[in-house]
Amino acid sequence: MLDRTIPFCNTIMKCSAYTYKEVELPEGFSIDSYQPGYEKGWAKLEYAIGDFVSVTEAEKYFVETYLKNSDLFQNILFVLNKDKDVVGSCIAWQDMQGTNSVSSLHWLVVDKRYQRNGLGRALTTAVMNIYAEHGAFPVYIHTQPWSWKAILLYNSMGFKLQKTDTFSHYENEYDKTVFELKKIVTKEQYEQLQLSSE
Repeated sequence: MLDRTIPFCNTIMKCSAYTYKEVELPEGFSIDSYQPGYEKGWAKLEYAIGDFVSVTEAEKYFVETYLKNSDLFQNILFVLNKDKDVVGSCIAWQDMQGTNSVSSLHWLVVDKRYQRNGLGRALTTAVMNIYAEHGAFPVYIHTQPWSWKAILLYNSMGFKLQKTDTFSHYENEYDKTVFELKKIVTKEQYEQLQLSSE
């Protein structure tokens, strides 16, 4: 479970270049693009981490935001377990930066029962491969310090904390972000995040 006692602040990361990589999944798991019914699994995952007040609200959001555009279907990825239950998801999304469209890695989530199996890395890799195939860089992420494990994952894959750059409607709160991260991650991890910031 995410530790939401950690103060929220808008954290912006960006990856300017990435090379296609093979997706590595543990045995019994697979990645699939959207199929009817997956929105129910997605809604349960997002509700479980506190992003919505109910499963119904989460499912309504997914339907209204994503299912009205069939062009998105190949860009919404899901991890399935051996029983074909949705246990993770990530989306290759397009957001705005002023009047321009920019790529955005969106809504990475993994069921807490299946974390620490490399599923988050597999999903992130699969989404980044979509961008690599289309040359759609840079790719942005909006996150927050309570997702510090994801921040470390993103950084290991080439994303860098942004000191001033941002996208969509987000205010970049870099100073607050590094202040909070310094209290959470190891000294070595903090130094790496700071050194790679741009």
